[in-house]
Amino acid sequence: MPKIEIEDGLTLRFPGRDASFHEGVEIGMLATLMATGQPEIVRTISAAALEQAQALAGGLGYRAGDVRPLGADRLSLTLVRRGCRPRLRVVATGAEAGGAAAQRG
Repeated sequence: MPKIEIEDGLTLRFPGRDASFHEGVEIGMLATLMATGQPEIVRTISAAALEQAQALAGGLGYRAGDVRPLGADRLSLTLVRRGCRPRLRVVATGAEAGGAAAQRG
């Protein structure tokens, strides 16, 4: 019985329910978040719900970004609203991060 992510740090379980019920809850949560217009959504979903999540995202103006496996049948899915600029991140290589300090010393 998988844990279904409601929000960060809050998960629910539905004992006695089948996989299709769990997928429905996951897709419903995604639809709700997309309806609020958030620029980026990162959720843990079942691998079986991926195709439906991607189709829903396309219909609601989102594109699927990063998809990362989290185990046997779970994955992390990132959805980005179309028209939003990607979040930029500063990335330092090992040489830049530690090398400059070592050369000063």
